[in-house]
Amino acid sequence: MNPRFDADDIKRYYDRHTASFVRYGQGRASIHRAVWGPATQTQDQAFHYVDDQIASLVRRVEPLSSAHVVDLGCGVGASLCYLAERLPVRGTGITLSRAQAVMAQQLIAQAGLSERVECLEGDFTDLPPTIKPADVAYAIESFVHGPRPKRFFEQSHKILKSGGCLVVCDDVRAGVPSAESTKTVEEFIRGWHINTLLDRDTMIGMARDAGFEHESTADLTPMLDLGRGRDHAIAIAVALLKRLPFAGDRYDYVIGGDALQRCLAKGWIRYELNVFRSR
Repeated sequence: MNPRFDADDIKRYYDRHTASFVRYGQGRASIHRAVWGPATQTQDQAFHYVDDQIASLVRRVEPLSSAHVVDLGCGVGASLCYLAERLPVRGTGITLSRAQAVMAQQLIAQAGLSERVECLEGDFTDLPPTIKPADVAYAIESFVHGPRPKRFFEQSHKILKSGGCLVVCDDVRAGVPSAESTKTVEEFIRGWHINTLLDRDTMIGMARDAGFEHESTADLTPMLDLGRGRDHAIAIAVALLKRLPFAGDRYDYVIGGDALQRCLAKGWIRYELNVFRSR
């Protein structure tokens, strides 16, 4: 089956919107969702909650000083910088977007991490052969954009050392489909250029076929701050935007984000952190 959005579509999407994500997002360079987990007290901590879960897995690598982590869909490199500032690791990020790669290199240089962290422009379903074996690889809110999930797991398994860890933190399908849920999920898919929205069991099966064992799942949905005043304001704006003929191109991510909020609140989509171990 041909993907709904090819690599060029995803590249254009992020080239077009990344500056807005960084400028208007509440997480600054971190363009991931805030997760208010146990002991999380500040917004900054919430935006790095998932990074901290990955850091706890990286700390198990021995020796830690030789650990290599790979960010599959690294955005502007905020997660890699966060990890490398706290742990003596090397990091490699990969993104389809030229705009993101340029911003990531700037962020890495500003953090003084250029000797240990790099960002490559490329496709995580066709990884560059120059990437060195990894102890931990992760994909935060990038897996759903990939057009070939089986290939994603195969490529991830190829770069991971035996016993290495793969983390996929992203949206998964949930609940029983209905006319309302199907319509709203479709708005999310179209607005955010989603190719791969799987249910958990399907994802685990694909990972197993590629050589992984499923280690754990954490449902982070209850830890998201849904229904904020900001979200209600966006919902009102989206209702108006949908009447404009050009809204689908210019404001696709806003419309998709509003749909995602409703899907998460209704239980049609869950936001999960799945951990796999390479066999």
